[in-house]
Amino acid sequence: MRKSKISITIREAVENKRLPQPFSVTDVNRNCNGLLDRSPSFLSKHAKGNPGNYTPYFVSVARGKYKIIEQ
Repeated sequence: MRKSKISITIREAVENKRLPQPFSVTDVNRNCNGLLDRSPSFLSKHAKGNPGNYTPYFVSVARGKYKIIEQ
């Protein structure tokens, strides 16, 4: 499965302890140089169980808070 560059960047930030989990869009933007400024719906769009059937990279743990799906 092909991974998106955004999801790879978020995963690397979590692994490098720059981005604590759970995280929000604001947290990602603050810790990843505005990564989601142009795509603020990326986290919800790629959350497990999303209605658009997009590839899930995250799981929603609270409203607006996400964790990476461990693989």
